[in-house]
Amino acid sequence: MADLTTQLGKLQMKNPVMTASGTFGYGTEYSDFIDLSRIGGIVVKGTTLRERQGNPYPRMAETPSGMLNAVGLQNKGIDYFVNHIYPTLKDIDTNVMINLSGSTIEDYIKTAEIINTLDKIPGIELNISCPNVKEGGMAFGVSCLAASQVVAEVRKVYHKELMVKLSPNVTDIAEIAKGVEGAGADSISLINTLLGMAIDAKTRKPVLSTITGGLSGPAVKPIALRMVWQVAKAVKVPVIGLGGIMNATDAIEFMLAGATAIQVGTANFIDPAISVKIVEGIDNYLNKNGFSSAKDIIGALEI
Repeated sequence: MADLTTQLGKLQMKNPVMTASGTFGYGTEYSDFIDLSRIGGIVVKGTTLRERQGNPYPRMAETPSGMLNAVGLQNKGIDYFVNHIYPTLKDIDTNVMINLSGSTIEDYIKTAEIINTLDKIPGIELNISCPNVKEGGMAFGVSCLAASQVVAEVRKVYHKELMVKLSPNVTDIAEIAKGVEGAGADSISLINTLLGMAIDAKTRKPVLSTITGGLSGPAVKPIALRMVWQVAKAVKVPVIGLGGIMNATDAIEFMLAGATAIQVGTANFIDPAISVKIVEGIDNYLNKNGFSSAKDIIGALEI
């Protein structure tokens, strides 16, 4: 077997395969389907300082080669996580990270301080695609200044792996990436969902209650692949690629484009065992092509 171990900032992982936030619950929901210790890491669903009810239904819709979601970060808040969810996760033999979301910089700081006290949570994925309520609702992640500010403030209080998840709904993704790297990000994950919408021609109404939502699945892969390639060339910290990864070949393409690790998202809904199958597929690819380590294919795209 090839060496699949992966160094992601401060994290040592068994392999480069992680599960994406919002598609894998808290991980325990998938334990009937796979051995969770066989994947490199789990990013649990978005967690906020206070409880959030999420958006009204309908808030998910299937689209050609993808899906739209507008769940709205429904969760019971960080205190509930600490008291009820953390005890079920702390003994899982893999890296469990929390996707941290917020509406103000103060929310991010307070939640990060609490997560910092959890010994068995080695990192957070900072979701900067959230609307900044103090600045009129524009997402933190679409402005280089706002993105850098929230990362810098969280960095002051959070001392473990700080992964920052970038929004693709920007003009220059590399500029944002360099900004968050300079502000203290240990690694960068991308892409979050693309803004899209669906219309029901029969009723002449939007399909989603929120009108627009986040597009994921195979439809976004070419855009995600391009952005990962651009960011990997622009920064020195590790890049985690995600967006439309449905199989091992997709994952390998992201690594060739420069990703140190990948996350599997929408594919989990189709095949709950897909993350382990991708680990096996990467191993097979490395062995068949004479690579001794997963590190050998990172950024190995020949141009």
